[in-house]
Amino acid sequence: MLPRLAIGRKGRGVFKRILYGLSGANLEIFKVRTSVLEPGLYCSELTYYQFGMYIMFPIGWMYYFGTNLESRFSVPDFWPAPESTHKIPHEREELLAELERLKNQRLQRRARRLELEAQAKEDK
Repeated sequence: MLPRLAIGRKGRGVFKRILYGLSGANLEIFKVRTSVLEPGLYCSELTYYQFGMYIMFPIGWMYYFGTNLESRFSVPDFWPAPESTHKIPHEREELLAELERLKNQRLQRRARRLELEAQAKEDK
């Protein structure tokens, strides 16, 4: 049951649409439970405790599991050595040499493909 709000009918409808529009969301954590001791006086210690837990639990979790990850979860030799990986050319001469290499590779593949197509036509 939604709490009554001191706003107009249109505003209340908007509030309901916003809350019910969150399909699948667990809205229980947003409810504030206070017990009335006297008229106008609320016991909010539980509310402060709940708020502190909602805020500090994820922060503590991230602090505990998020610090010192390199030494805890590192797998030796997981990434390849920089010498064995592809090096991106940066200088003009390196770029031209790389383009020439790619062009020769493409022409070799094309020649091989044309040779296979010609061989396939002869076999028919």
